[in-house]
Amino acid sequence: MSSPEIESLVQLLAKLPGLGPRSARRVALHLIKRKDTLLEPLAAALARAASSVRTCGICGNLDTTDPCGICSDNRRDRAVICIVEDVADLWALERTATFKGSYHVVGGTLSALDGRGPEDLNISSLLARVTTGGVSEIILATSATVEGQTTAHYISDRLEDVGAGRGEGPHITRLAHGVPVGGELDYLDDGTLSAALKARRPV
Repeated sequence: MSSPEIESLVQLLAKLPGLGPRSARRVALHLIKRKDTLLEPLAAALARAASSVRTCGICGNLDTTDPCGICSDNRRDRAVICIVEDVADLWALERTATFKGSYHVVGGTLSALDGRGPEDLNISSLLARVTTGGVSEIILATSATVEGQTTAHYISDRLEDVGAGRGEGPHITRLAHGVPVGGELDYLDDGTLSAALKARRPV
């Protein structure tokens, strides 16, 4: 029988994506066996992240500063906003080193089954960014899933309500073909993401 401390560690690790109870036990054992070189540095890094990482008040990215490094970078094109579901998708697009605009993380997708509606997503702040002016293009970069497509349609409709896409504001584009149906951005290779960004099309 493991001690309560070890069991607590295993239970917490099992909550991580891709780890079940058995995998969590193996990871916990690996960390404990390498206490000085892995466990203690990991604990210190987690503590630093917990105390310093925050959500960007503009785009929803995670960083140690607010605004985040992307929103603070004067070399980025703030007239172009790429809308993504999650921070992982933002990071995936950044890996391509293709997109030089700004982002907006909506924080998920619309899902009736999961009870997630428009009020649960970071959409109102997006509309506020658009209505302040200075935005020339909105890129809808949601995943090619049913939920992702539904969310993209909803956001597009809301943007049109504030003048986008009708010649009264920024035009709306979507990622082009190359993103497979049913695929999620975080699992795609950099070449596919880069090609999809370059070949985006109007909605």
